[in-house]
Amino acid sequence: MTRLAWLDALRGWAAVTVAVFHLSPVVLGSERHLRLFEIFDLGKYGVLLFFLVSGYVIPMSLERHGSLRRFWIGRIFRIYPAYLLAVVAGLALGAAGVVRLPGQLGAETTATIAGHLTMLQDLTGTRGVLRPFWTLSFEMVFYLIVAGLFAWRRHRVSAWWAAGLTAAALGAGAALPGDLFGAGAGQRRITAVAVLVLLAGGLCAYLTGRRRLVLAAAAGGICATALPLLNGHASDQVTSASSAQAVQMLAVLFAGTVIYRLQHRQIGRPVAAMSLALVCAGVAVHLEPGVAAAVAGTFAIAFVLRDRRVPAVLGWLGTVSYSLYLLHIPVLAVMNRLFDQPLLIAVAFTAGALGAAWAGHRLVELPGQALGRRLTVIEIATEGMDARTARFGKRYESV
Repeated sequence: MTRLAWLDALRGWAAVTVAVFHLSPVVLGSERHLRLFEIFDLGKYGVLLFFLVSGYVIPMSLERHGSLRRFWIGRIFRIYPAYLLAVVAGLALGAAGVVRLPGQLGAETTATIAGHLTMLQDLTGTRGVLRPFWTLSFEMVFYLIVAGLFAWRRHRVSAWWAAGLTAAALGAGAALPGDLFGAGAGQRRITAVAVLVLLAGGLCAYLTGRRRLVLAAAAGGICATALPLLNGHASDQVTSASSAQAVQMLAVLFAGTVIYRLQHRQIGRPVAAMSLALVCAGVAVHLEPGVAAAVAGTFAIAFVLRDRRVPAVLGWLGTVSYSLYLLHIPVLAVMNRLFDQPLLIAVAFTAGALGAAWAGHRLVELPGQALGRRLTVIEIATEGMDARTARFGKRYESV
């Protein structure tokens, strides 16, 4: 059992709950599904659980690498291969008439393509080819901010970010503009292209490793906070109902980081407790009280039991959770087309989603991660060679 098996179990559980949420209308019927949805939003429960896990894991990954260049190489090759597979699957099924593609793909093609390239489509006002892509926008903004804080050596102030974002959501609320950068199609196009250029430039700066360029990229990454803060509901196609809700979801990611910092004694208990309590209150206000309690309770139970053996099935589901999350909607659409009995659809969907998740992980994710590791090894070797060359040059100059 690995030291972080409990986090894999949480990922697996979260992915399953999101998949079950999307299967629910088929099995129960739309009316019953909506009644249950009004009582408890299982989809948001799963997503916020994902966010807490990401918030815990990402700073740990960044600090383990100790290098922004290695961090971004690892992230890109970790998330993009399976994501691109899901985009292709969505487009193919859309062309075949199996799924309905977002209207913005034809009406706002440039903005939609640019948004998909950056994974920031939801925060630039366009809808993803597959609906679950919206969460990736928040993940990407979180990566940009955390990397920026790390470059400026402010990465241990997570509690103040979690509390500050929640305070903004609670304090400003409806006063926050929802579409400052994307009220119309033209604005959304400009914003999406500008974000693409800035993100590409920032990644290039990180890859060069030059201090001034890295700091400039880091400042730009921190400024990405403006997207959920001021553009959280740039069109009726996005998931966030307001900028306040978007900011609150970003705060949940930072809450995961607070837990990580607290566990490793990098922040004090009073500050952490205040921050986490405030985030829970914010989720209760802007999302749903029951979801806030359920997410906090689930994570707390898993954390307390983190040294226990994790059930093998949850560990496996955690391993394939990313592909399961990305690919379950295309599988559901296909099964809906092939079968007309709810029970048959549910059985076929379960088998198909798990099979697609395994294949996506085995054939796409793992090769992508292996390529990322090879590039990281080359980068480490290059850094060592540069350091040895620099030391030799200093010795040579002193002769």
